[in-house]
Amino acid sequence: MTQHGTVGVLTFHKCINYGSYWQARCLVEGLRARGFAAELLDHECDDVRLAEWRCSLQPSLPQRTPRARLGEYKRKTRKFFDAWRHLPLSGRFSLHHPEQAGRYDKVVIGSDEVWNFRHPWYSGKPIFYGDGLRSERLISYAATFGNHDAADGFDPKWAGKLKRFSALSVRDENSRSLVSGALGIDPALVLDPCLQFPDAIPNEPAQRSPYALIYGHGFPEWLQQRVRQWSDARGLTLLSVGYHNAWADEQALGAGPIEFAPLVKGASAVVTNFFHGCVFALLRDKPLVTTPSDYRFNKIRDLTAALNASERIVNEASSPQWIGHLLETPLGGRVHERVVQLRAQSHAFLDAALA
Repeated sequence: MTQHGTVGVLTFHKCINYGSYWQARCLVEGLRARGFAAELLDHECDDVRLAEWRCSLQPSLPQRTPRARLGEYKRKTRKFFDAWRHLPLSGRFSLHHPEQAGRYDKVVIGSDEVWNFRHPWYSGKPIFYGDGLRSERLISYAATFGNHDAADGFDPKWAGKLKRFSALSVRDENSRSLVSGALGIDPALVLDPCLQFPDAIPNEPAQRSPYALIYGHGFPEWLQQRVRQWSDARGLTLLSVGYHNAWADEQALGAGPIEFAPLVKGASAVVTNFFHGCVFALLRDKPLVTTPSDYRFNKIRDLTAALNASERIVNEASSPQWIGHLLETPLGGRVHERVVQLRAQSHAFLDAALA
């Protein structure tokens, strides 16, 4: 296990979000499977923790969660607490005192919005730019600036910190443009860890009557109506996971991260406006429809473009017939071929960066 030295993985591993949990777990387990003594750097901050708990119970603010639903959201949150306990974690330390973390041969930063200056509670935290970490080598893997658009530029103060990294990779074109414009170098484009190291994710389907999975919240009315029309015509249940959607037939608000993967695997189709909803649908070759929110637009646009799946993004001009077609059509060979190509490219980056 330790033949390649110690590796600390720095990411948002304690977000109450299915994608954040799985990207962290897949990356650390993927590195361990490749012979590295890898563990997640267990940073802690009271303000961040409270923000996460508040968001988990009130995901649709300013519309408050009805009291009748709070129990299910609390149950979901407790399942995340339990799942975190089984992750390979370092000793706990303050997010604001990275020097308290252990010493590592290499630290891998990324696989989430670690550089997003618009993240509501992680924005501008120097640790995610490597400040204070005790390591011989800093590496970014699948890092992203999220909804901080390339057109808005990159403050030289923060860009200069990335010059200390020995190897840089990002997971989307928007982030690649930001790094390239600021540093004059072209970082590698790599896969999200869930696509790169899928062996960490359960591959057994949930045992339920046929259903299409809804993942996200705040879907536009036109999409709700068209998906509802499609499911009614086919007698197919709409199951909403993790968040309440009144237009679904059933709610699985209390599902934890371990339950999420089988629910995607067992679905006939996926309707989502979340990045990792798209990632899991792409991973499991599920018919997919997505309409990203402004916050997630860059990530979903670049993901679907990179994997030859741009047609899965729909808008109000998309006809009910086209949406129905997408919900009944698997992703196909072009997507699989591109995943295989980028997986090899990502492995090559990691092999060189961690050598």
